[in-house]
Amino acid sequence: MDAKERIARRVALELQDGQLVNLGIGLPTLVANYLPEGVNVTLQSENGFVGLRGLGQDETPNPNITNAGGQPVGITNDGAFFDSSYSFALIRGGHVDATVLGTLEVDQYGNIANYMIPGKMVPGMGGAMDLVTGANKVIVSMQHTSKGNIKILEQCTLPLTGKGVVDMIVTELAVFNVKDGYLELVEVAEESSVEEVLEKTGAKVEVASDLKKF
Repeated sequence: MDAKERIARRVALELQDGQLVNLGIGLPTLVANYLPEGVNVTLQSENGFVGLRGLGQDETPNPNITNAGGQPVGITNDGAFFDSSYSFALIRGGHVDATVLGTLEVDQYGNIANYMIPGKMVPGMGGAMDLVTGANKVIVSMQHTSKGNIKILEQCTLPLTGKGVVDMIVTELAVFNVKDGYLELVEVAEESSVEEVLEKTGAKVEVASDLKKF
């Protein structure tokens, strides 16, 4: 199992039947493939519809149906299209139960920086600023480090997308709950160890008394 699949499988366990969920572009989109049996969630795409689904193996893409990242997707039979103002009213009105986002940096205070690297061309923030403040639960899903660089920090160094908004961080090595100024390490991957996680994490971490493996 590669790192992205491990992360997506673990995040999928956090989603509950009947929820309205927004999956960010990239790794978070994989979460939909691993929902446990009996768990049905409605996926929202901030560019204007609910009922997002992946394409079937032999399904011809409809160029008019894409996710927020411009990738071709499908829509469920009970899905619905609407304009951007309605889409963001869902988000800003607190109707999205959970959002799953990747990030460049996240820190021990629940700050997230995922849309901009100064001096580099980037596509923009998209709906991220609205999602991290409007969704009822914010889950960061990402690989633990990037080319050896630590991404889970004491304090973010990049421009913030949201301040104090992250509830949970899931990587291929660990699962953290964001507490008041520190991260609680609640799960460690079977192939990893507490020592490895701490070595690759720049934030203040406290290990849960009932630490589990995943």
